[in-house]
Amino acid sequence: MAEHTARPPRPTPRPAARSLTAANGTALRLIRGGLADNRAAALRLTWWTLLSAAPALVCGKALALAVDRGFLLDRPRTAALGLGLFALCTLGGAWASRQTYPWLAEIVEPLRDRLLRDVVTGTLHRAVTPGAARDDCAAVAVARLTRQVEAVRDALAGQLMLLWQFVLTVAAVVTGTAVLAPAAVPLVAGPLLVALALFAVLAPATVRRQRAAFDAEEALAGRAVETVEALRDIVACGAHEHAQREALDAVRRHLRASRALASVSALRRLIVALGAHSPLLLVVLAAPVLLAHGMTAGEIVGVLAYVLATLEPAIRLLVQGLGASWLRLAVAAERLADAARRPEPRPDPRPALRPADGSATLSGIAFAYGPEAEPVLDGLDLSLADGDHLVVVGPSGIGKSTLADLLTGMLTPHRGRILLGGVPLDRIARQDLAHARVLLPQTPYVFAGTLRENLCHLAPGTPDRVLAEAVAELGMSALVERLGGPGGRVDPAGLSSGERELVALARAYVSTARLVVLDEATGHLDAAAERQVEEAFRRRPGTVVTIAHRMSSARSADQVLLLDGGRPRVGTHRTLLAQVPLYADLMGHWRTGATEDGRPGDARPGDAHVRDSGAREAHAREARAGEPTPGTATPETDTPRTPISGTLTPRTATPGTPARGMPTSVTAAPGTVTPGTPTP
Repeated sequence: MAEHTARPPRPTPRPAARSLTAANGTALRLIRGGLADNRAAALRLTWWTLLSAAPALVCGKALALAVDRGFLLDRPRTAALGLGLFALCTLGGAWASRQTYPWLAEIVEPLRDRLLRDVVTGTLHRAVTPGAARDDCAAVAVARLTRQVEAVRDALAGQLMLLWQFVLTVAAVVTGTAVLAPAAVPLVAGPLLVALALFAVLAPATVRRQRAAFDAEEALAGRAVETVEALRDIVACGAHEHAQREALDAVRRHLRASRALASVSALRRLIVALGAHSPLLLVVLAAPVLLAHGMTAGEIVGVLAYVLATLEPAIRLLVQGLGASWLRLAVAAERLADAARRPEPRPDPRPALRPADGSATLSGIAFAYGPEAEPVLDGLDLSLADGDHLVVVGPSGIGKSTLADLLTGMLTPHRGRILLGGVPLDRIARQDLAHARVLLPQTPYVFAGTLRENLCHLAPGTPDRVLAEAVAELGMSALVERLGGPGGRVDPAGLSSGERELVALARAYVSTARLVVLDEATGHLDAAAERQVEEAFRRRPGTVVTIAHRMSSARSADQVLLLDGGRPRVGTHRTLLAQVPLYADLMGHWRTGATEDGRPGDARPGDAHVRDSGAREAHAREARAGEPTPGTATPETDTPRTPISGTLTPRTATPGTPARGMPTSVTAAPGTVTPGTPTP
């Protein structure tokens, strides 16, 4: 089973304490980068935007001409000429606006693709860099790759499309009013400046609430994915009410954040009223005074046209379109910049050393997921010779996958030393380490491409003969034939979970790595297929470490490592059966498939803590007699291997509570060892 409890905790949302200046700087760098990547498209976009702003400059003057020299003088042709000029400019502006979109796409779409690449690359680099903070769960990564990238794309398009229009429109209104009626300029410019100042004051609060909305959205996405993935366990455990409360809490937090953002957004209506409607009211109220100072009726109508037909849409564009879009762009770009950051790669040691073989030695290893967390491993010592086959068993969440990550260099221990092929891990170059060991996680990775590209990814240029032998050894001939041979195309979505595991196993099998770590890599294979895979890897040169999915793997291993939350134990299958009660419990549960009350159990290690005494007694007889019970395989020799020492801290440390994985109660038959009793 997957070890969910031995993983880093889910990240908490980032505090919304960064300054508006930092967010604006990130957005400006993004815009500059987009424009610099395609200067020709930026120049064409600027040209067509200038043409689209022509009606804003002409409308007031054209209407003043139509009123003063047309309608008031009873000259319909002159009035029609003025109105026709205004209509012609409007049509020309609309046509010019249409021409901006293709050039806008030339800038925005490549930038969107670059953002996707940067976020994916940064996430992958943090995932594979030892010691780097892995703060991305799957749901958060998906939210960034979809909602936030699209938010940046749409907001950036709005900025490039509307920013010039707003600037040019305001400039045209002020210039046109100054030319047409200089006395009316204060009536228009004064409220406009006050509205812009109010917008600037509200911007920081809007940024904070926009960040909070993004945090709540990511938290809701993470909770939804976790709930859906664990739905079967939730129903089986009767925890649906608890899961429902947690999901609804996330929904309510998202709702509160959205409402808080909407409340600030509602204030933008005041900015529109102040910047556009107030000048209109002031001009109307001041009309008698303006007429007394020599302005004509047509000029007053022209000023009203500038304000009503041009300035009001521009202000609305600023606060409801351009302003909100800029804030979304600033916040989303800042978050994506964090997601795209790559940790500094660990420099290769000088001089770099290469492992001599697949042997591995762990000395005094300690590791915890966080400075305040209980250590998952503490003082672990282990020695593996080249060619050994070690199986790691123990209750779920005890640290088996953590051990696999430490052994392969995916995690760096807080204390202790790990040798691979006689060389410390930190003295091996990254490329050499990639060739020296291979880790198959619980979820195999298969990419779109040919089957040969998938199988030979770790060993390019593998001969067809070697590839055919690997396919036959692992029992995947039928799969290869169905896909059309090594040259056939692979669609990961079209493969079953077991087929993806076979492809990943074959990739590891043909690699040159002398150390192979299988972290429950056969979880979706049936027992026969799993046995064939195990036998194939036993014949393969090198060392194999298997995180057990089924306890049957332990019976044929050279060594078995039992992690039980206390002192780890190592030995052969028969030795552990005779000396370690928990191991007998795990093996008895796997073979009988029964829980304490006699109901059928799940045949996987670590899922039960109570065993029936008959199974343990059978194992005790097997260990004493040196002969397996029917259906089991016993190693030819029972020579103890290098002892292992150290402790593993259990997950819970409540006084009086048994260590995790240890049985809480058991009814033992006469003469059997009671679980939890120290072994002499």
